[in-house]
Amino acid sequence: MKFEEALKELEDTVKKLESGETTLEEAMELFEKGVGLTKQCTKLLEGAELKVTELLGGEEVPFDTENIG
Repeated sequence: MKFEEALKELEDTVKKLESGETTLEEAMELFEKGVGLTKQCTKLLEGAELKVTELLGGEEVPFDTENIG
C-alpha cells in the first residue's frame, strides 16, 4: 500500500471511531487497524527520509511529521 492510500484509510478509520456509532467490539477492531496503519505510515515516511538523506549525500533532512494530512 502506498503512503497516500494508508493515510486516507487511517483518516477514514479515525472518522469512524470519532463518530461514536460503533460498538465496543467494532471500535476495538478499528483502533487495532488504526495502530497498524500508523505503523505502516511511519515506516514509509522513515524510508522516504532515508532515501532523501542518501540522495543528499548523508545530510540530515528533518521531516515535520506533525503536520501531515
